Amino acid sequence: MSHTYEVLFKTLADPTRRAIFERLCREGEQTVGALTVWAGVSQPAVSKHLGVLKKAGLVLDRHEGRQTHYSALPGALAPLIDWTSQMAGFWQSRFDDLEDLLKRMDQ
Repeated sequence: MSHTYEVLFKTLADPTRRAIFERLCREGEQTVGALTVWAGVSQPAVSKHLGVLKKAGLVLDRHEGRQTHYSALPGALAPLIDWTSQMAGFWQSRFDDLEDLLKRMDQ
């Protein structure tokens, strides 16, 4: 597994972090304050999660006055999409082989 996959999987493994990322994908740009109200955890916890998401390349921050706005970078998921496609192909070929074996056993 490449380093990129590992970082993305570890980053999105945390349910709060994953929920924040999903919210940014669905709702668009949000301030730390808006995310804190919604997330049900403290502002420092939200900021820490956003820092991890940013370090993994999953979010972008934009400063405006005293507020920081965050937006999702869904394109950063491309390595996971590639990995999932590879694994789907791998398992599909295994299922096809199993199906062939079962047909031969039935004869």
